[in-house]
Amino acid sequence: QVQLVESGGGLVQTGGSLRLSCAASGRTLNLGAVGWFRQAPGKEREFVVGTSLRTVYADFVKGRFTIFRDNAKNTVYLQMNSLKPEDTAVYYCAGDLSRKYFSNPSSTSTTSFHYWGQGTQVTVSS
Repeated sequence: QVQLVESGGGLVQTGGSLRLSCAASGRTLNLGAVGWFRQAPGKEREFVVGTSLRTVYADFVKGRFTIFRDNAKNTVYLQMNSLKPEDTAVYYCAGDLSRKYFSNPSSTSTTSFHYWGQGTQVTVSS
């Protein structure tokens, strides 16, 4: 089993930055892929970024968000810069045992990831 715990969310003004953390515990060495999703009120959970055999970003965050890992700390980070009000959402860390190339829509769907954190709220004020 793998447990994921997010932190780092909060309130920020438009143009500001936040860094989210996802601490993994358990059988973390078996994780083949990790990623971040987000869910805004009234909307479906959507893919933000995933990293495995390669790293893929959703178009709406390219150039603004960066995912990186600290394997020594079993932690994955999401650095979010130039935040916009439309980035307001609950952000979820996700993990899966299988490695992914993120070459098709199914690999970036919520069903492609088995392990989930509880989410952390990000609010961007205008």
